[in-house]
Amino acid sequence: MSCSLIYVTAGSRDEALKVGRGLVAARLAACANVLDGATSIYWWQGTLQQEGEAVLVAKTRTELVPAVIAKVRELHSYSCPCVVALPITDGNPAFLEWITAETT
Repeated sequence: MSCSLIYVTAGSRDEALKVGRGLVAARLAACANVLDGATSIYWWQGTLQQEGEAVLVAKTRTELVPAVIAKVRELHSYSCPCVVALPITDGNPAFLEWITAETT
């Protein structure tokens, strides 16, 4: 069973917690980590932006990535949220098994 990390940015810690809780409660992610205090620099609608954000990192089975993306889009306030999946190529076998066991 292959696993993935999901990287999401959110406008606040509270929003990242809401999205993370939603993913874990729905068994789409085994766990979610919220890292507050990120500064994002990006172009949006032709203007260079710099904003404070929170980062959410969730662990899931690769086959659930499309459902995770859909759930993040449902729960997120941004019209175009950053949500990307990164494959986990190796790791503690017991932890990877735990991710598989805790997701549906």
